[in-house]
Amino acid sequence: MYPRNAWYVAAWDVEFAREKPEAVVILGEPIVLFRDSQGRLAALEDRCPHKLAPLSLGRCEGDRLRCMYHGILFDGGGRAVEIPGQDMIPHSLSARSYPVTVRGTWVWIWMGDAEKVDEALIPETEALDSPNYLMRHGMIDYDASAHLICENLLDLSHLSFVHENSFGSSANNEWSNSAPFVTTLDRGVRIGRWIRNRRYRDGRTVDHWNTYDFLVPGILTMAGYAFPVGTADGLVGAPEAVAQDDVYSITCQAVTPVSEGTARYFFSVGVPRGTDEEARLEQLFKVTLQAFAEDKMMIEAQQKVIAQVPGRNFHPIGSDRATTLYQRVARKLVKIEG
Repeated sequence: MYPRNAWYVAAWDVEFAREKPEAVVILGEPIVLFRDSQGRLAALEDRCPHKLAPLSLGRCEGDRLRCMYHGILFDGGGRAVEIPGQDMIPHSLSARSYPVTVRGTWVWIWMGDAEKVDEALIPETEALDSPNYLMRHGMIDYDASAHLICENLLDLSHLSFVHENSFGSSANNEWSNSAPFVTTLDRGVRIGRWIRNRRYRDGRTVDHWNTYDFLVPGILTMAGYAFPVGTADGLVGAPEAVAQDDVYSITCQAVTPVSEGTARYFFSVGVPRGTDEEARLEQLFKVTLQAFAEDKMMIEAQQKVIAQVPGRNFHPIGSDRATTLYQRVARKLVKIEG
């Protein structure tokens, strides 16, 4: 249930070396990414069409990539432009190319029909060099399905239990007992939740408004806002307006399916620039890493149990509403693709 006409996160742009091929796998498809001498990106199927050797073992030469098995040279569009010892180059000797771009410090690849590429479908995310936020980032490989990671992110009621040692969210089961507001979007869902009288690590007690969009194929953009205690009781739903001064933290996350049972998880967290932001971000990032380790342990254990009892269905409960709505959107997009 992964739409192919969508942009998938393949790498962090800041960690991608120039003139050095990089192998990635998305939706089970091996892909080689490389930059030319000018820093421009290309993405090709990671198989030389001659003998199917991996092009990721190749060598960058200007804006081209040479297979280091028999030396065939390919341009950024995947077309063979040189065959050592042979003048005639068959037109059919080419590797599939993928549309690729950089936005918000992420490298995005379009996995579907190249004629339907739409860069407007790339969600807005905060770049690591944001002028408004001090950011840190990371990446985690999962021995679990991307679907399970997405479901984990769509239902934050688990914070009260999985993360009692990191986010300290077990007090009064505040996350599981606070019903979220869920809205369906064209390509995902928007989820908001009030946590009343929440005590921050800096000693403040606030009404915390948490809101995020979760978009196909697994992109999360979240912000947490601090309001005076009592604000939530005076509102029916979401606050009408928020300001930079209200932001407590932000995070951008992407779940990329590698294979049926493995995934790669990209994430960044940030705090508003201002007084003592480095210390605040260091503490936030430390807790975030601990929380993500807790998620990984639970989700990979869940994957093992699922493998032991194939065919068993999940039994939905009330907190699965956002998951159900998101899956409905994803199925609709897959159906449209045919």
